[in-house]
Amino acid sequence: MADIKLYCMGESGNAYKAALALELSGLDWEPVFVDFFGGETRAAEFRDDLNVMGEVPVMVHGDLTLTQSGVIQDYVSELSGKFGGKDKAEKREILRWVLWDNHKMSSQAGMTRFLMNFIPEAKRPAEVIAFTQARLKAAYATLNAALDGRDWLVGDSITNADMSCCGYLFYPEPFGFDRKDWPHIDRWLDGIAALPGWKHPYDLMPGNPSDRK
Repeated sequence: MADIKLYCMGESGNAYKAALALELSGLDWEPVFVDFFGGETRAAEFRDDLNVMGEVPVMVHGDLTLTQSGVIQDYVSELSGKFGGKDKAEKREILRWVLWDNHKMSSQAGMTRFLMNFIPEAKRPAEVIAFTQARLKAAYATLNAALDGRDWLVGDSITNADMSCCGYLFYPEPFGFDRKDWPHIDRWLDGIAALPGWKHPYDLMPGNPSDRK
């Protein structure tokens, strides 16, 4: 039995951020499927026992339970000595990108992808989707510019900044992101995927849209 359990689902980009950090760190961990679409995160048992916020990911390591992908990534860095930056300046810059991603990109990408793919077509709010896609386009432009001439967002190797910002960008479902429109992001994603141990979200965590068809 693995030391660390990550409660997650393959469809969650935020869970992927934590799962990817765990996988690349070399720590002993295992994913535990959470049936979000079956209402598991909304159940009192899940909220009482795992996460009062009713969200994944949730990481359990012995008596310690952590939620929020950025917090879990930080803990993985603490345990493994990886991805957290080489000095105080890098640590601050990583935190800056993690906070930016959560506010400007992942929050918008997650909602837009959900609205465009995981609810009945008749209920998809076209004006909301158009608005969030416009905000996402601005975020992609920021990320693309930051990666011009750089392999990684911070320092000379992958950090939590990269794993946070890539969280939703490997998913195949349409949500207004096309890699060919953003050449620096495209190259960066290829670099992440080339790392030893990298896995696609649907290969790394249980849960796939095809499971519900």
